[in-house]
Amino acid sequence: MRIWLALAVVAVLTLAACDRLPGRPSAGEEVVRPDEVLDFNTLYKENCSGCHGADGKGGASIALRDPVFLAIADDAVIRNVATGGVPGTQMLPFAQSKGGVLTDKQIDVLVHGIRAWARADVPLDGLPPYTAAPGDPQRGAAVYATFCAPCHGLNGQGGKGGSAIATSAYLSLVSDQYLRTIVIAGRPELGAPDWRGDVTGRPMTAEEISDVVAWLASQRTPSQRRTSK
Repeated sequence: MRIWLALAVVAVLTLAACDRLPGRPSAGEEVVRPDEVLDFNTLYKENCSGCHGADGKGGASIALRDPVFLAIADDAVIRNVATGGVPGTQMLPFAQSKGGVLTDKQIDVLVHGIRAWARADVPLDGLPPYTAAPGDPQRGAAVYATFCAPCHGLNGQGGKGGSAIATSAYLSLVSDQYLRTIVIAGRPELGAPDWRGDVTGRPMTAEEISDVVAWLASQRTPSQRRTSK
């Protein structure tokens, strides 16, 4: 009996020693499977910050924390883009159902976290709609000359105050909707104003925004036009 008791004690001590082996995770240090991560900051950093900047302050793409952007892009807009991406651009699908790596729950966490950045104290009278019917590129040429050319150059090839925005290199990376979003929200982190600030005291109308987007879209090559909607 004493022998069996001694063997049992040895077994317990051996198992306890195994729990303290170097490199063995302790309680609370277990590795979480990627599809079980539901922390917004972690998900945003790993999936969004590379293009949209740390804390949503902008990078290669628009600042998701921008109050104007969040005023026009509701939950459904952000969820649709995060889920399915934007065909013909660098924005790829993130949902597993569309070939991405995130679960529906993780998409929901991102949507809610980004929308939580919205502010209610920003005056946005006359805010243009996120989407609209296609504009007229001929009218858009005149709109561009009034509101955009002073910074981006007469033909959209770049100027003293802004980058080239009517080149095939740029237009191949963005959709028509992205162009519209940028015209409305601007890129304040880069010094580009929103729809109210191009001409002092003269905000752009919703029709003018549609028209200038149509003009920019018309500068694409035929092959780019087929994949940019």
